[in-house]
Amino acid sequence: MENDHLSQAEKHLLLILARESMEYAVKGEKLPDLDMHSVSPRLRAHGASFVTLTIKDELRGCIGAIEAYQPLVLDVREHAAAAALQDPRFPPVQVGELNGIKIEVSRLTAPVDLEYSSADELPGKLRPHIDGVILRDGFRRATFLPQVWEKIPDPVDFLDHLCYKMGAEPALWRHKHLTIQIYQVEEFCE
Repeated sequence: MENDHLSQAEKHLLLILARESMEYAVKGEKLPDLDMHSVSPRLRAHGASFVTLTIKDELRGCIGAIEAYQPLVLDVREHAAAAALQDPRFPPVQVGELNGIKIEVSRLTAPVDLEYSSADELPGKLRPHIDGVILRDGFRRATFLPQVWEKIPDPVDFLDHLCYKMGAEPALWRHKHLTIQIYQVEEFCE
């Protein structure tokens, strides 16, 4: 992705489509079909995204995909609606909240395995504010986008919180070798 950044026009279009998708979903209306030939090849290419909704800098919803399985433009539309209605941490967004919501889109690179030999060395292998992190333990998994480093800047705390998000005890990573992957994002917001 380093040499494949989205143009300002592509970012702007994705934000417009994310807002449209969120508003249609919240109002219970059917989203109009998208003419895929009207968008750039980069937006038609498979891409993974997360859409984050905030109200007054407080999280209101965040849903996404870690791995690409559909065109980026459709991925963003799908996750904007899901962030508004399906984030299990929050009640569905109401029509009266729409004007106060700020949308952020994160386009993810493909995850890569992070090799480590001991829990002691793991925190030092993470790059705060650069790496998103995926933890896997059997069928359980959780991820934090790189933006989460702003709220949890310490790598040890970051890993503890990520284990908790995965549904495990916070210290699990200290005594069990977990599968860990990292990725980076290209983020932009309204």
